[in-house]
Amino acid sequence: MPSFVEFETLVQIVPLTFELSALILGLLFGSFLNVCISRLPDHRSINSPRSHCPNCKQTIRWYDNIPILSWILLRARCRQCKTPIPWRYPLVELAIGLWFLVLSIPIYRLCTSNWMTVDFGPPLGVWRAEQATTLIGLLILGFLLIGLLVMDWQTYTLPDAFTLTGTAIGFFLVCAQAIFLGPGQDEIKLNPQHSLRMSSPGSFVAKGNVFLTGPEHLVFGRLAAIVGAALLLLAIRAIYKAVRHRDGLGMGDVKLLAMIAAFLGFWPAILALFVGVILTSAYGLTLMVRRQATATTRLPLGTFISIGGLVAALFGAPLIAWYSSLL
Repeated sequence: MPSFVEFETLVQIVPLTFELSALILGLLFGSFLNVCISRLPDHRSINSPRSHCPNCKQTIRWYDNIPILSWILLRARCRQCKTPIPWRYPLVELAIGLWFLVLSIPIYRLCTSNWMTVDFGPPLGVWRAEQATTLIGLLILGFLLIGLLVMDWQTYTLPDAFTLTGTAIGFFLVCAQAIFLGPGQDEIKLNPQHSLRMSSPGSFVAKGNVFLTGPEHLVFGRLAAIVGAALLLLAIRAIYKAVRHRDGLGMGDVKLLAMIAAFLGFWPAILALFVGVILTSAYGLTLMVRRQATATTRLPLGTFISIGGLVAALFGAPLIAWYSSLL
């Protein structure tokens, strides 16, 4: 058994090694994301052929495919034909690495919380399952949003392989989270004054007045959020087309907002849309001031909605609570 001093040192070292491991894992996922970004907009397979230079078609050796490091050692050029390697590759790898690094802190706290107990029943087991599915969802959502951000910026496309698959994954995680809800948790009940209120675990309520059980409320609520977010953008798209007689919003943006709602819920998705519209407007006005765009120039709205989704994932809850306090 380690001495007390050794144990204290171990406790201090473990978070650093845990975060470093998360960073490295994120860099590896970022390297894979670069493959998706390069191939999915063109409807090419991400499995074959192996990673190769788009100019000389030479297969990239494993030691030239190390995230960020190989790009630096090769001085941002292909080893064979010396074609420049875009900045996008290390930036995407770094972005995913930092996303994993940021989320490694709550993941570590979850893994080490109440580490001396073996009680995995409620409420500890419920809390851990809820937090675990939430954090897994945030890891996946960040991966998808960063990929969609870059793809829409470069090609004005938001592939279904990311948006629709992401929506399915987000909804599946909500269903998995519903399985672990404790008795009475997250229920909506009808009180004697005929007003809806949320119940908390262990609260005393009259029997027979359940309006929606916890799993029903969570699953149906998230399904309603997905449909509601999609219908909102579809309505905006239809109104714009009726007024301007041309498409002003792509279906990819509709699917993207639905995906964000699947992971985060309706109001965080609306926050993502709000941030996205503000950033898109600022970008469009900047281009117009520089005379690089007109009122009809196509803008990558999906890129900015993706940025809004990242903001909502990290800061959505306090921002929405702050806004609600102003009403």
